[in-house]
Amino acid sequence: MAELSRVESMQYPAGHLAHLTENQQAQLNAFEKLAQEQGYYTPATDTAEASHDDETMLRFLRARRFVPQEAFKQFKDTEDWRKDQNINDLFETIEVDEYEQTRQLYPQWLGRRDKRGIPLYLFEVAPLNSKNISAYEKALSKAKTTSPKVATKNLRLFALYEALTRFVTPFCSMVTRPHPETPISQSNNIVDISNVGLKQFWNLKSHMQDASVLATAHYPETLDRIFIVGAPGFFPTVWGWVKRWFDPITVSKIFILSPANVYATLSQYIDHDNIPKKYGGGLDFEWTQMPNLEPEIEAAIKWEKPYLENGRKTLPTGPVKWEKGSNGEMQAWAVGRQNGQPRRELVLTIPNPVGYKTKPVANTPAHELGNPLTTVGTATHPPDVDDSTLDQSPPSDSPSPSSTPNIAAASTSPSSTPAQTSLPIREGTSEARYEQQSHTHARGQLAEGTPQAAVVDHGHGDKTVTMEPNTIGQAPKQIPLPEPEAPPAPGLLAQAQNAATQASGYVASTVSSVAGAVTGAVSGSSAANTAAKAEDDAPERAKSPADQQLDRQIDASNDLNVEVFLREQNRSKA
Repeated sequence: MAELSRVESMQYPAGHLAHLTENQQAQLNAFEKLAQEQGYYTPATDTAEASHDDETMLRFLRARRFVPQEAFKQFKDTEDWRKDQNINDLFETIEVDEYEQTRQLYPQWLGRRDKRGIPLYLFEVAPLNSKNISAYEKALSKAKTTSPKVATKNLRLFALYEALTRFVTPFCSMVTRPHPETPISQSNNIVDISNVGLKQFWNLKSHMQDASVLATAHYPETLDRIFIVGAPGFFPTVWGWVKRWFDPITVSKIFILSPANVYATLSQYIDHDNIPKKYGGGLDFEWTQMPNLEPEIEAAIKWEKPYLENGRKTLPTGPVKWEKGSNGEMQAWAVGRQNGQPRRELVLTIPNPVGYKTKPVANTPAHELGNPLTTVGTATHPPDVDDSTLDQSPPSDSPSPSSTPNIAAASTSPSSTPAQTSLPIREGTSEARYEQQSHTHARGQLAEGTPQAAVVDHGHGDKTVTMEPNTIGQAPKQIPLPEPEAPPAPGLLAQAQNAATQASGYVASTVSSVAGAVTGAVSGSSAANTAAKAEDDAPERAKSPADQQLDRQIDASNDLNVEVFLREQNRSKA
């Protein structure tokens, strides 16, 4: 397993409420003062809470490295955006069925937490095939929850992020955890990309980018880690453009796990009973199910009107929000609309919330807790390559698993680099039989092991075709082309006569040149004669010593060795 580099960071609880340094606390005070002066923040009083809690303000500060002016700029943009899009009302008025349709296409809360109390989400990508996405897009056209200012799909995405910040993270902040004095404001995600073809992966680009861009702009610092499991063989090849879909900070939080390291890595951060069984843990959970609440959460709540799924109590579909009861308990209310009618049902209460919105406590800097260092996933990423010329066009095919290296090997083993031969890459020649073929539409499809024309069925209606290189005309030939016969040296008329008898053996460019010479001879055109004579008199290009040495090495090799050499040099370096 790749070693996980350990670096200073602001991962929970460092840089969070009750665990700030003196400088961080000073910057928080300055940020809140600046926001208050500009009319975007109202501090707490004896009878009223602040307009925004400290942990929300800290999310914007952490995203801007504790620079108050930069944090306020993003905070102001977000507050203006929320007002313009009427986000607060959206969460309480969205149609429940429409909310549920969208929830099933994005990360879903398992009802479990990691060892620090941060909520754990699961995102299975394979079900997001062309058939399901197409059906979802058709449903969007019939949506009842719409806005003239923004696309309907984005409205629904806003509601999902509101569910994270207004229900799930506050829920996890009210139950027992290692640092009850520090609110939870982030999430962990297991992203399963098993059985995902390259074409499907590319087609989901906008789907993933929409969520990432929204989170970066208006929901900063809500992500703790992403664990990618089930990475297909082609993933190291496409990682270069996949990571461009996310900002650099998000990329540093991504862990790419090989099959052998999935449980070993997840269990470092998550208890066994909270890891789904398919990844080696003990949790029963299937994609699209409602949360399977962990025992610690069940012990802290009192059900009022639960939703039943497979014989167990869980949350209802649709949005749920928190309200404070008359006796200090926290109440979870199911809201939204059902068939156009407002819904308001009390789902559960938490009689004694733990550490939620308690009075401020003295800061204990994270380094005084004994473990100020946290891990990032950079060491688990495939090695960086020079992808300045990487083709960004949509892929039309997905390589078979056998044609690309294993994810673990690609990340850690130097043997994943193609073997080098003693023959240098041939350059500066016009002889087509040795010309490099990398800059073609077939680039990246020429790795060894590519099967002959085969249909790969990825399930759910997604099929791709892999092509045998020799059938697409871009790979080196199985047998080198024969040496062309030397052209005769006689005069212009003799050359024309000879060309007429051997035209079928020449390439198209030679035929065109000879045809021009014949026309000049018949018409007596002096211009044609002059051009032909200049062509005859042109000296042959002298070959460099390196080219001459390469000629001798190639001539001394048999056809098979030359074929191997050319395949190695023309193999995709992606």
